[in-house]
Amino acid sequence: MREVFDIAIHDISVDFLRMQSLTLEQISKIRSGLASGSLTGLHSKIKTLDLEVDRIEIELESACLTAIARHQPMAKDLRFFLLILKSLTDLERVGDYAVHIAADLEELSGDLKPSARGDVLPMLSRLADMLERMSYAYTEQDLKAAELVRQMDDDIDSLYEQLQRSSLTRILEDPRSLSSSLKINRMARSLERLGDHIVNIAKRIGYWETGQ
Repeated sequence: MREVFDIAIHDISVDFLRMQSLTLEQISKIRSGLASGSLTGLHSKIKTLDLEVDRIEIELESACLTAIARHQPMAKDLRFFLLILKSLTDLERVGDYAVHIAADLEELSGDLKPSARGDVLPMLSRLADMLERMSYAYTEQDLKAAELVRQMDDDIDSLYEQLQRSSLTRILEDPRSLSSSLKINRMARSLERLGDHIVNIAKRIGYWETGQ
């Protein structure tokens, strides 16, 4: 019976990692598109990945609920399922924000100044680092790595504030940039919130390990 349960946990874990990988791919494609200036069709590419994220979310929720009903896990095993179930929503939101960001970037492609690109790219790079570190913390059950993810989010907050100041400067220097600057601020807000969802998962990894 335990062997069947362990197989269920393994399969769920594999799919959860796949979901993380897809969101990292979304962020990486956005970062690459912005860095190269190749933004045409970006929204469609990110949306396709998001549909896969959504599909896995539905399947994982069903698999977790079935395993809980059949095996009635306790202690750390139960915390594993709580980690997965609660984190599905966070990863799904990461995917959704990626779609919104890609749409904004594609819409802005003709009006995106180099200075604005320079403000956004560091946020995307840091978020990709956070996702990679979070996946490592989950795979290795590494509490220090999970804590590092939480610390890295402070960088996102600082970069977000820096971007807001830069946008205001651009508006003051050229009032015609008001519309594009507001869109960039909206996109940056999505990036900041995306980081918060990654942190939520990192915190749950700690709870999974310690029960605290």
